[in-house]
Amino acid sequence: MASDQFLTIQVIYAASAGVWRRTVQLAPGSTVGQAIALSQFAQDNPAYPCDDLKVGIFGQRCSADRLLMDGDRVEVYRPLVFDPMESRRRRAIHREAATKAPDQA
Repeated sequence: MASDQFLTIQVIYAASAGVWRRTVQLAPGSTVGQAIALSQFAQDNPAYPCDDLKVGIFGQRCSADRLLMDGDRVEVYRPLVFDPMESRRRRAIHREAATKAPDQA
């Protein structure tokens, strides 16, 4: 872990092509947003819509102003490319159609 003067934080982004990862050191009292800025995430991932940043710590969604603790793993989440509700509706329609007998279809 880090010394008493710094927090050691991992910033991770699971892109479709692979995992982008940076370890940064920040002063106590730093935020998620500061860790992301220091990691140079925006420069290394220019296609990411940084104006609508979705982040979390160890799988728990949070805001960019959340304070960090030593050893935190900041995760930058990919934008959704589909509507989850629409996907659920489509799966339900397909399941219903699959369970019907051929003479009922």
